[in-house]
Amino acid sequence: MGRIKAIFERLRQEGETALVPFLTAGDPDLATTEALIHSLVENGADLIELGFPFSDPMADGPTIQAASERALAAGTTLSAILDMIARVRLHTNVPIVLMGYFNPLFRYGPERFAADAAAAGVDGLLLVDLPPEEAGEIHSSLQAEGVDLITLLAPTTPPERAARLAAVSEGYLYFVSMTGVTGAQRVDAGAIGEEVGRLRAQSPVPVAVGFGISTPADAAAVASFADAVVVGSALVKIIEAHGTSAQLLPEVGRFVRSLKEAIVGKGD
Repeated sequence: MGRIKAIFERLRQEGETALVPFLTAGDPDLATTEALIHSLVENGADLIELGFPFSDPMADGPTIQAASERALAAGTTLSAILDMIARVRLHTNVPIVLMGYFNPLFRYGPERFAADAAAAGVDGLLLVDLPPEEAGEIHSSLQAEGVDLITLLAPTTPPERAARLAAVSEGYLYFVSMTGVTGAQRVDAGAIGEEVGRLRAQSPVPVAVGFGISTPADAAAVASFADAVVVGSALVKIIEAHGTSAQLLPEVGRFVRSLKEAIVGKGD
């Protein structure tokens, strides 16, 4: 059983919802990212989405765009990110999903990337700018290496297409809780609960909800109907504020722990 499936199965048996923090690899540098991953796990993260930087992150708002720029300025490369993940794998089995844009993978080579990612310990890949219908080349390479290609769905996805893609999804299904870019506004949990419920009925894998979740209260609200809660921009803002200072890891730890505690309580 793969790491993604195993963690969701354990949480399902315990009646819990997964906490999935997102951070940009290399922001402010890869050594700090490595330390942050361990801090996230120690403070309750069940799965980690790790963004790989790109010069034109069109789906991201100003916060994550700036993180991508800082990572690129620090010299972060896809190869170096995979090397860092391999080091992380010596100490933890937390599932890691890489998230980003297709261009860096195209330049790296889809088949080579799939092999190197699997060898490093990557569990899944989420590409925000490559529709599933156009992902044939990278998908076949990932399947051969046992790496899940995560599907993104949005509120604007037509119901027929959503049902079709949900039925063949891998790892988990990522439901974008709103239109627009990351970090643009707060999530309206009441408006999406019914739609997430439909997707959970159609999908053979768990449904994660992300975009707009920035507080423990937000996380608890979404946890009441989703299988996983993804928190990105709010965490990246903490990293931006503290950089490589001694306050970074304690502040990130406190924030992630507060999210996990809220999710476990689901607002009770």
